[in-house]
Amino acid sequence: MMVDKIHKKSESARRGDPSDAISRKLKLLYTAVEGERIPGRFLDLLEKLDLAENASSGSDEAERS
Repeated sequence: MMVDKIHKKSESARRGDPSDAISRKLKLLYTAVEGERIPGRFLDLLEKLDLAENASSGSDEAERS
C-alpha cells in the first residue's frame, strides 16, 4: 500500500506534475518577497494605525470606567 503511494509520487514527478511546478515557483516567489525591504511609507502607515488603535482602545477604557 505504502509502496503504491511512493510509486505514484515518483511517477507524477517524472511526468512533470503541474502542482509540483506550481509549488516550486511559489516557494521561489515567497523567498524573493521575503528578502525584500518593507517600504518606509508602509511602515509609516502601520505606525499611524497602531497609534489610532491605541487611542481608540484608550477612549474605550475611559468610557467603561
